[in-house]
Amino acid sequence: MGNQNQQSGTMYNAITSGSKIIGTIIADGDIRIDGTVEGEMQCAGKVVIGEKGLVKGTVTCQNSEIMGMLDGKITNSQTLALRSTGKIKGEVITQTLIVEPNAQFNGSCQMPANAANPAPKK
Repeated sequence: MGNQNQQSGTMYNAITSGSKIIGTIIADGDIRIDGTVEGEMQCAGKVVIGEKGLVKGTVTCQNSEIMGMLDGKITNSQTLALRSTGKIKGEVITQTLIVEPNAQFNGSCQMPANAANPAPKK
């Protein structure tokens, strides 16, 4: 995986701009995507897709912030924030959905009382 950075005393994983991952990513902590990921992501924390980030596939996480592009299916157990620069094409399952003006969302959304618990497989 990309770099593991430390910010404000917390650790997170990062896929940097220019990087491309094809396959399955399993993360116990938060992860930020500024490159391209094709496949499956299972994250016990928060997934952030930066403005230049692209994720094609299936994402399971606790929270997410989308500023780039998600093409596929995302399941959040808590909150998904689709920022003004963000684009989602596909299926969203989340407890809480936040959509900023100018964001693009083309697909379906389900908001069950308790979305799936995204504990990563080990």
